[in-house]
Amino acid sequence: MSIRDIPIRTLADAPTTLAELAGDRAVLVVNVASRCGLTPQYEGLVQLQRTYGERGLTVVGVPCNQFMGQEPGSAEEIQEFCSTTYGADFPLLAKTDVNGGDRHPLYASLTRAPDAEGEAGDVRWNFEKFLISRDGEVLARFRPSTEPGDPAVIEAIEKSL
Repeated sequence: MSIRDIPIRTLADAPTTLAELAGDRAVLVVNVASRCGLTPQYEGLVQLQRTYGERGLTVVGVPCNQFMGQEPGSAEEIQEFCSTTYGADFPLLAKTDVNGGDRHPLYASLTRAPDAEGEAGDVRWNFEKFLISRDGEVLARFRPSTEPGDPAVIEAIEKSL
């Protein structure tokens, strides 16, 4: 099964897949949180969606409460925060475990991909980014401190389109 075909749920709790959500597009999957020091990265994610959306990129936010409880809100609170505070207009998934025994199958696949230093494994913190090609290959993994507008992220997106 392609990573694009793994069952997921939207923030509104509707069943879907990355293939259904993004169509024939590259996808940047990012675990997000609204009460994190890295939360301002939403601005960069919104900018990536606006800049590259028409060219074939879909940013997908995955709320996660596993890192110091920094995403405690309900689905409605998360949606309200993202749209009101940052104008986020990209898809958001249901709150998801990215590590541990209840790790979602999407993240079981994503975390096998290495970062630029060759390290695979657990998501380290909120705002870890995975770029997935149109055919379901994980092209790049960026650790949380890498800003969405970082030249390495932009270069990887440009190559994927």
